[in-house]
Amino acid sequence: MSDNGGEPEATARLQKLFEGHRLTPTQRRIAHCMVRRSADAPFLSSVELAELAGVSQPSVTRFAVALGFDGYPALRRHLRDVVPAAAPTGDSSYNEYQQAVQAEIDNLRHLSSLLADPGPVARAGQLLARSRPLPVLGLRAATAQAAGFAYFARKVHPDVRLLDEGGTLLADRIDAAVRAGASTLLCFALPRHPREVVEALEYARGEGLAVVTVADSTFAPVARHSDLLLPAAVGTGLAFDTACAPMLLGRVLLESMCDALPDAQARLEEFDAKAAARGLFVE
Repeated sequence: MSDNGGEPEATARLQKLFEGHRLTPTQRRIAHCMVRRSADAPFLSSVELAELAGVSQPSVTRFAVALGFDGYPALRRHLRDVVPAAAPTGDSSYNEYQQAVQAEIDNLRHLSSLLADPGPVARAGQLLARSRPLPVLGLRAATAQAAGFAYFARKVHPDVRLLDEGGTLLADRIDAAVRAGASTLLCFALPRHPREVVEALEYARGEGLAVVTVADSTFAPVARHSDLLLPAAVGTGLAFDTACAPMLLGRVLLESMCDALPDAQARLEEFDAKAAARGLFVE
């Protein structure tokens, strides 16, 4: 069986099955595992799924009951009816590095299928464009994603504030953004999810900010503290997770924000002119 080997259609149907249910953290872990292994999910025993998700076998049974089924066998029968059979997973001679690349290609295909409906990204872009200032949060593994977004966003948005350090000052920086007029906070949230991020989002919403989150899954712990969550899966085949899809989704959000900023093109042209005058780039 292959990790991250599910087809986009199978993944989308699994996610729809889980939507609308209040799941415990353990149950979200099971759901996330099934989404990652969407091609295999209809054929996994409860013991196999428990081992893959790192939970107990009774937890898998309780998860099935929470979804409205009599037990896990009923859930598995349902999956076999509604989730299309897995396509061939490719060349089994791939080494572990190639497998990691193939997994990221699958993640990007899944992201492409989600973007077939541009509505959520368009709404996010409008929210980000209207927020002055725009705080962008990303801690630990998500720091690079947040910093990359903020770097480019500053070229078109008049006031972008990167929140990339936790600790007791994080709430103070959110307060400062609210006092300055912020209406939306953008968060990048990747595994393993720091407790500080969950607490920061809860605090931000309590202070009146709308929260747009790019996360690895709709079942991530940050989901219940987000007004608009945009999923982009991470690769888990190497010692450290790979995050090509979240990075690309961040660039898509930048494009959407630019579309909602009437002076974005003028700001880019101004930057290019100043960069040329300063000899900023070797080209």
